[in-house]
Amino acid sequence: MAIEAELKAVVRDPERVLARLEEQYGAGRAEVYRDTYYDAPDGSLTGADRELRVRTVHGPDDTVTLLTYKGARVDEASGSKWEAETRVEDAEAVHEIIRGLGFTPRIRFEKRCRNHAFERDGRRFLATLVRVPELDATFIEVETAAAAEDGLAAALDTVRAVLADLGIGDDDLTTELYTDAVAAART
Repeated sequence: MAIEAELKAVVRDPERVLARLEEQYGAGRAEVYRDTYYDAPDGSLTGADRELRVRTVHGPDDTVTLLTYKGARVDEASGSKWEAETRVEDAEAVHEIIRGLGFTPRIRFEKRCRNHAFERDGRRFLATLVRVPELDATFIEVETAAAAEDGLAAALDTVRAVLADLGIGDDDLTTELYTDAVAAART
């Protein structure tokens, strides 16, 4: 299990950031994520800052389903968490298994994404421009992996450098979770 060293920011000029992404990393890949977050009936996963998610990714050529567990934050400033993720063959079966274990869906929502995968400074990165239909904003997520907590600061420094190259500054960063923002928008 690695730490997902990720920063998320509000994008004030989506067209400009998209143009920079395409200029630096190519056209990217348009995908739609359909996420279901599960919790124990007593809310203990969320209460412990942990996440259990099933994500189905619809791309131009295929559909993939991923099961993800995220541990509690190891860095409050970035919101970075330990993450374990695996591809599953049967989306409905994994939903049934999770429900059979007693977990219940906490929230479901859709993210419309444009993903740019690239390498820089010896690391693999994913930069994702995100629109959530229920939220009136565009976001960018840039992530890489850190093998251990002592490597997190260096990983986040490279993520900040990528964001700076895209014209995104520290004042644009947010640690608000999509799950919280969507839940608030629905009330």
